[in-house]
Amino acid sequence: MEFVLVYSLLLLPMTMILIFSAQMLWVWNSVIEFTREGARYGATHCWQAGGENVRTYMKANIPAMVDMEQFQNGEAEIVVEYLMRDPESGNLAEFSCDGSECSTECVPDAVSVKVQNYEFRKLFAYFGLAGVSIPPFQTVVPIESAGCDPEQGTCLP
Repeated sequence: MEFVLVYSLLLLPMTMILIFSAQMLWVWNSVIEFTREGARYGATHCWQAGGENVRTYMKANIPAMVDMEQFQNGEAEIVVEYLMRDPESGNLAEFSCDGSECSTECVPDAVSVKVQNYEFRKLFAYFGLAGVSIPPFQTVVPIESAGCDPEQGTCLP
């Protein structure tokens, strides 16, 4: 009888807390690395208004995690912004270009990738509870080459 009480009141809840915490840390690290990978992709590929090429790449390369369907069906947002340095203040501002997309004439200074509106739900959904909102993750990376070859005048989409 003592074993049943100790197990049900102490060992089982502690085991569930340990499993929940391990899953949450795994997802947390996966989303951080996922955001960084998207920013690296954006820094080495050409500018497209809206960053659709980066979003497409990220949705095709979601790391294996328990809630990856949130990224596939669009519940968790992937926001891509291209930035340019303001010559007067030195601050980063939204990039705009009158030239054509994916060309050597439109190369921003940095790319920002942000993952937002993500909720960790797996264990909570099992008990019928609301998920835990994960804070937005954002990575800003300077543009390396924009995937452009200046000699040939071509860029990688």
